Amino acid sequence: MLFRFANLLVLIILLTADSVSAKAIVLDAHLHHLRAGKQREWSDFPVQAEGPSLSVRFKSKRNDADWTLRLRQQDVKQTWKVLLNGKELGKLVSDENDQLLYLPIPAQQIMTGENLLIIEQVGRIPDDIRVGEISLDDRPRERVLSEAAVMVSVMEARPSGDPTPTPCRITILNAQGALAAVRATSDRPLAVRSGVVYTGDGKARFELPAGDYTIHAGRGFEYSVDTVRVSVKAGEVIRKTLTLRREVPTDGYISCDTHVHTLTYSGHGDASVAERVLTLAGEGIELPIATDHNRQVDYRAAAIKQGVGKYFTLVTGNEVTTAVGHFNIWPVRAGGPLPDAGAKDWKSVFASIAERTGAKVVILNHPRDLHSGFRPFGPKHHLAANGENLDRWELRANGMEVVNSGAQQTDVMRPYHDWFAALNRGIFLTPAGASDSHDVSRFIVGQARTYIRVKDARPADIDVSAAAASFANGRVLVSCGLLADIAVNDKYGPGDLVPATGEVKVAVRVLGPSWATADKVELFANGHKIRETRIADGKKAGIKWKGEWTLPRFRHDVHLVAIASGPGVRELYWPIARPYQPTSPVVDRRVLGSTGAVWLDADGDGRRTSAFAIAQRLLREAKGEWSRVLPALKDYDEAVAVQAAGLLQARGVSVNAVEIRTAARKAGTPVERGFQAYIEAWRASQIARGESR
Repeated sequence: MLFRFANLLVLIILLTADSVSAKAIVLDAHLHHLRAGKQREWSDFPVQAEGPSLSVRFKSKRNDADWTLRLRQQDVKQTWKVLLNGKELGKLVSDENDQLLYLPIPAQQIMTGENLLIIEQVGRIPDDIRVGEISLDDRPRERVLSEAAVMVSVMEARPSGDPTPTPCRITILNAQGALAAVRATSDRPLAVRSGVVYTGDGKARFELPAGDYTIHAGRGFEYSVDTVRVSVKAGEVIRKTLTLRREVPTDGYISCDTHVHTLTYSGHGDASVAERVLTLAGEGIELPIATDHNRQVDYRAAAIKQGVGKYFTLVTGNEVTTAVGHFNIWPVRAGGPLPDAGAKDWKSVFASIAERTGAKVVILNHPRDLHSGFRPFGPKHHLAANGENLDRWELRANGMEVVNSGAQQTDVMRPYHDWFAALNRGIFLTPAGASDSHDVSRFIVGQARTYIRVKDARPADIDVSAAAASFANGRVLVSCGLLADIAVNDKYGPGDLVPATGEVKVAVRVLGPSWATADKVELFANGHKIRETRIADGKKAGIKWKGEWTLPRFRHDVHLVAIASGPGVRELYWPIARPYQPTSPVVDRRVLGSTGAVWLDADGDGRRTSAFAIAQRLLREAKGEWSRVLPALKDYDEAVAVQAAGLLQARGVSVNAVEIRTAARKAGTPVERGFQAYIEAWRASQIARGESR
């Protein structure tokens, strides 16, 4: 256990630069690295922690009235409790963002003489945190947090006409860059958390300790961020106006978050339904889907009460939460029949969804996450290389999350490769970006989002049926800090089938706000990268890059997808979270923007022909003889080769045999790579299923 000693009679210092109070009694001036458990969680922490807990001994007189404990915390994911003289004072906030915490100390909890403060984790799940900069204030928490007041007005600049008030997120940082504790009420029309205030009408009044602060205002991905620095003295009330500008053009598309929760109806997180509608307006989501766990709820009454109904069209959905995966469905009837959440296989799940709800959109959520001991796209149930389900379950969804900003993958491209494999398998899924947010500010609602091609003139009057149909047909763009769009042969976009042609012209644009950076854009054909360009000036607002590639004629049908990426946003007005279930302690957070799939009808039959269907045809023509299949693959890409390897293996042919690997090598590099990719995925699944020999 780590001990720190301080004497209250000596360590009384003035902290005018830091917003504690006029006089702060410092117990510990440093941040300490703690870790419960032996495993290091993140590589940017030292290999050795200072200890599993922090203990601070100090001398004091008894507090006959309520006092306040102030501390700073970073990277907190699990539950950590704060004990004072053996009694729980409170808990650290389960939030990885850098922030200040003020805990009330009830009268007579501090004793005359020596006292002991302990911070320790509940449980031993690996969690690297930093905590410290601990001080006491001999005033109640409400007085500490109400020394000064700030009144903020946030306006949206209009191309024509005067600026108008706009819903937004206001972020308040102290002089050291941590989220500052503020005093305000989550009430009409505010949603308040440490250092964050969402306002439904562009106006907010909050109180805070005297000191120096940086205030940011933003309204999600499409808008600029405006910033002002203030210095407030005790008893002072200051007024500031900030102005936002739309920086990302999204004409013809509506912003949709397909995965939204509330504490009110899902039972975890911290966002009440009243707060949720404010955060949706503040982040500029035009088509939010309410997907509380196994509930079908209408948020419209809350939106009307908070005065934000004009900013979006609310859709009732449901996260069908089962032991065999989570599936978002929409639109459904609020209070209507619920799918069977107790179903034990996909056939039962999808039959229940169809029979009881008739939902037009069914999305497989976070397929790489483990819930109830089940990982849908884990190697025990799924072959990553060719998209094959090893339980022989049919995935009757028409969408799949490729970016979930509340449950990011360590490898941000992993869900994309899973999606590509599904398309190659002939499972035509629409890619979805979603936030999975249960919180006001820990995970930002709409941070990852889906842009659906549909009429967007009136956000409060979106045609939900048209939006659902457009989504199901793949007419989408996916955004998490960036946006990419694509035009093939000057005419065709995501969800379209391009008629047979010779050379293919592909035009791509990368868009984003000034506070997000793009550094590269890649083009994939059947899931394999065929072009890449570095972006030199990726910090500018609006169109960050545009260019064209001319591709030679394809010999068979393929799907084209463009993906732009860049370094993750770290600023606390829109931070990209660390991975939810990491596979490595090394973190490389990225912003992403991707297109939906554009299909090229190279064979001219008027339909999308998957790599799996092509491989099936080749096996039929070769009468299943591998010696005839392998040479025939030389005219096809790696995706077709992977599917052919899977089909041969299913027929009892060992594709790892020397003669077959030799034949694959002779057929060309794409064929050799395809067979090798299948062999590696097959081995991983054999190990996961306990069938390796």
